[in-house]
Amino acid sequence: MKNLKSITSIYLGAAILGAVFFSSCTKEYQDPSRAKTDVALNSQQGLTAVAIGLQRVYTLSRTGVMFNAVASNGFVTNELQLLNAGNIPELQLSTGGSSVDGTNTILYNMWTSANKIVYDADLVITNANNLPDKGYAAGLIAYASIFKALAIGSMSQYWENIPNGTGANVTYITRAAGFTKAISVLDNALTVTTANPVSAAFSANVPTDVNIINTIHALKARYALFSGNYALALSEANAVDLTKSSFFKFDATSPNILFTIISSNNVFQPTNTNLGLTGTYVPDAADKRIAFYTTTAGTPATIRMAGFATATSSPFPIYLPGEITLIKAESYARQSTPDLTNSLAELNKVVTKTTDLFGVAAALPALTGPFTQQQLLSLIYKHRCIELYASGLKLEDMRRFALPLTDRKRNFFPYPFQERDNNKNTPADPAF
Repeated sequence: MKNLKSITSIYLGAAILGAVFFSSCTKEYQDPSRAKTDVALNSQQGLTAVAIGLQRVYTLSRTGVMFNAVASNGFVTNELQLLNAGNIPELQLSTGGSSVDGTNTILYNMWTSANKIVYDADLVITNANNLPDKGYAAGLIAYASIFKALAIGSMSQYWENIPNGTGANVTYITRAAGFTKAISVLDNALTVTTANPVSAAFSANVPTDVNIINTIHALKARYALFSGNYALALSEANAVDLTKSSFFKFDATSPNILFTIISSNNVFQPTNTNLGLTGTYVPDAADKRIAFYTTTAGTPATIRMAGFATATSSPFPIYLPGEITLIKAESYARQSTPDLTNSLAELNKVVTKTTDLFGVAAALPALTGPFTQQQLLSLIYKHRCIELYASGLKLEDMRRFALPLTDRKRNFFPYPFQERDNNKNTPADPAF
């Protein structure tokens, strides 16, 4: 891909560096603040600022990965309905097909922010190894690795191929290799933190809302599932402590962008109280997750998104406990010798739960079999769609569960024109 210094400003911890620098694919500009940057990347304080900045890039406003993943995924999988056709990027995605092209700024922002996170995370991971305090260095590496894996994993969910790193004319790898790379990033973090546990000093300097070790296992389980490595997905899901949460925290200074969008009631809202699901996948009438994720408001009353978009300070989970349990259910069902008994048991933990760390609880009667493997997988898909509504994961699920192409408006996304114009290695766009 094009050197990230030219695609977007490099956020290197504003409190420490205050440095923004750009370059071109054909010309490099001398950065007058480079000396300060070099000093900061060799200091514990400076690297901490860069690491904390990763979360800001991931969640920041309409440019971050979080919003753009929810929006792009939501439109093409029918989770969301467009309210104002004047929002052209959203209109393209809502229409789907060839209407989605390289000019789409939602895709461009997600692509840019994800690659920027990879760039900045690499700075932290590489330079943290030089710190004398190995426990603090382990914390930096693990924390940065979470966001690097999220960035690589997000691109792998939406594009057929992704950049194999950062820099001018970088080569590409397949999305399958992207998931493998994300898992390797997380494996390295576990290796580092096993050798040198994260120090209390580091933990005191970063947001406490991200449970580092739990999140690493949860993301490994997610990307192992997406890779078809069901044994690894199951073992990693079992390593997650479901009594502990991990989420992005917002406040008046850094508001939850989903709430900002929803409260305007001028961009998008849920498609309907069925969350866009049809046929056998329609939620049960008594499913309490519908009331969690949707509400009605205004005059006349219209459907609005609730869930993780109800207030400026609404948290956004990095993963839900229900996701981890459903990973177990699916992994059991997809083993070479399917374990349908344990799969149904795990699925019923989600179906019947009445309490949840985030309030996502269906509170339905247990499902009773017997079910065939395909019937059970269909039920798992249904409950993933409901449990993980507006999480950005549904498009990947639709492919994995072999839903018809006609059920979605795009299968993969085209590459931003800015990427194609500046990287000769950019692959051809997918047909759909």
